[in-house]
Amino acid sequence: MRIIPAIDIIDGKCVRLTKGDYNTKKIYNENPLEVAKQFEGAGIEYLHLVDLDGAKAKHIVNYKVLELIASKTSLKIDFGGGLKSDEDLHIAFNSGAKQITGGSIAVKDSVTFETWIEKYGGAKIILGADCENEKVAINGWQEQSSLEIVPFIKTYQKKGIQYVVCTDIAKDGMLEGPSFDLYKKIIDNCSNSESQSIKLIASGGVTSIDDINKLEDLGCEAVIIGKALYEGAINLKDLEKQF
Repeated sequence: MRIIPAIDIIDGKCVRLTKGDYNTKKIYNENPLEVAKQFEGAGIEYLHLVDLDGAKAKHIVNYKVLELIASKTSLKIDFGGGLKSDEDLHIAFNSGAKQITGGSIAVKDSVTFETWIEKYGGAKIILGADCENEKVAINGWQEQSSLEIVPFIKTYQKKGIQYVVCTDIAKDGMLEGPSFDLYKKIIDNCSNSESQSIKLIASGGVTSIDDINKLEDLGCEAVIIGKALYEGAINLKDLEKQF
């Protein structure tokens, strides 16, 4: 199972929010590269980098942070937050992203998002399917759509999406455990002979090594860990030993 630490960026700094609320911002480090190098030093290979300023502004903002981390570490970075245009995507890949995550655009501008899948392939374009009460949330989680999470994922699965990152917003930053039932429902419904089974990346609420093991047993392909690392609930050394 792939372990993917998260770095969320506001004003070029490494922060965490609770349930996506910008008013809960907590700065953990003013130097994201320093944090990324700590992850790399512990044997981590992947990084989930989120441009929270970009999510709010609806266009890429913190690409210089992406560029810095990509050029100074060997981490394979998936980048998201505010990617709404072909130009945003071009900047993200040119700045060193190996994959990008599209969430709001997959809801609001499916035509553009589908052209990205066709052009770059399902291995480079990740579907961001974050939800609350199983309804897809958009615009940095500031708005809820009427779309149900499972049909939403299945629609894009048929269009070639391979990777899906799903955060249950109610669990995000709460350190109360992930949404196991939600992930089981997604995996059960999106693993069939009609199309390739999705590679589900679980995100939100991961608090312990036990949580990670349970997600692996469910069939999640990867797990994103944020606040648990920054608050010390999960130790990088423990991850290094077990994964």
